[in-house]
Amino acid sequence: MSPRRIRFWFVLHKWSGLVPTAFLLLLSLTGLPLIFHDEIDAAFGTDYDATLAGPPSADMAANAGGVGLPLDAIMDRALASHPGQVPLFMAFSQDSPLTTVTLGPRPDAGAGEMTLLSYDRVTGRALGAIDGDGVMDVILGLHTDLLLGQWGMWFLGAMGVLFVVSLISGAVLYAPFMRRLRFGRLRGSGPGGRSAKRQLDRHNLVGIATLGWALAIGVTGAINAFADPLTDSWRDGEVAAMTAAYAAEAPLAPAEYGSLDTAMASARAALPGRSPQFIGFPGGGWSSGHHYAIFFQGDRPLTRSLLTPALVDARTGRLTDARTMPALNQALMLSKPLHFGDYGGLPLKLVWAALTLALIWVLWSGLALWLRPRRGGREHRIRTWRALASAPA
Repeated sequence: MSPRRIRFWFVLHKWSGLVPTAFLLLLSLTGLPLIFHDEIDAAFGTDYDATLAGPPSADMAANAGGVGLPLDAIMDRALASHPGQVPLFMAFSQDSPLTTVTLGPRPDAGAGEMTLLSYDRVTGRALGAIDGDGVMDVILGLHTDLLLGQWGMWFLGAMGVLFVVSLISGAVLYAPFMRRLRFGRLRGSGPGGRSAKRQLDRHNLVGIATLGWALAIGVTGAINAFADPLTDSWRDGEVAAMTAAYAAEAPLAPAEYGSLDTAMASARAALPGRSPQFIGFPGGGWSSGHHYAIFFQGDRPLTRSLLTPALVDARTGRLTDARTMPALNQALMLSKPLHFGDYGGLPLKLVWAALTLALIWVLWSGLALWLRPRRGGREHRIRTWRALASAPA
């Protein structure tokens, strides 16, 4: 590699790594407990799925088969407990009879105005409101948007893009380095060995060993940061096209909403063999002003993350349309469980945690390398890197 190219990739790797380092460390530290959020919720008694868990066949029958109280009865109980509120979402667990209802003061209420209630669909027993201010929710907020809302999400998305650039540039710099050094060999490890060589080699080794995973985490994290714009684009484009016949009508008032059970039956007939995940009510970000948007998921670990919406006229309960979401939205849905290692249960989560610890070490060691006192500025550092990369093993 020519000196000019080395200089370009060197500078690119330096600044694309240094600029987001503090935020990447924060994301890694907050991501560790989020990997085990299910286990932490269960340990502290806030996992309602674990509370209601029973034989898998009974659980699935209670949800997917529709056994239990009608959806309308569950919604009536939720509204009766919070007069003046309107329904925003109804969600279903695939592992238990748990049903959650989200209420708000108006159809387009923000997240801070929402009230989340949980019910046992089989018995109708209220399990109480779901607290959104716990420690895990604060950690999730820091990891998602630094508690700054949409601007925080976009900022972290930009940091994720820089992280991906630093990984690619680091791999480019590592290629000529590998021609001189056997994989896994740490130079300067013998008597009188230079610690700078050894530290650089360790940083490079762990970085290249975790490159594929780190790229997946960086790319999925950046995609997740733009979830809201992708959802808005889907609603303003795809949903608008599906509901064009309703464009001239005024949005439905909550008092005009019809039967949820009738709407669910229409949606199931259009998408047989799938399980409902949640219902978005009219006027919210996941529907139109006239429809229940009923989202169905597949029955496999991968397809459980791919949602297909059925739009049902909320007044009449008749199906309007059902179609697969655009490719970008599907990529978003797949990226979320991949980002946290939610595909393979606890064993995969342990692997994700170990790789996250390795990433924390790479970030810290990279910072330490650049904080070491050096003379001669950037050109001296480039010459030093070239010498280390070309030195005999």
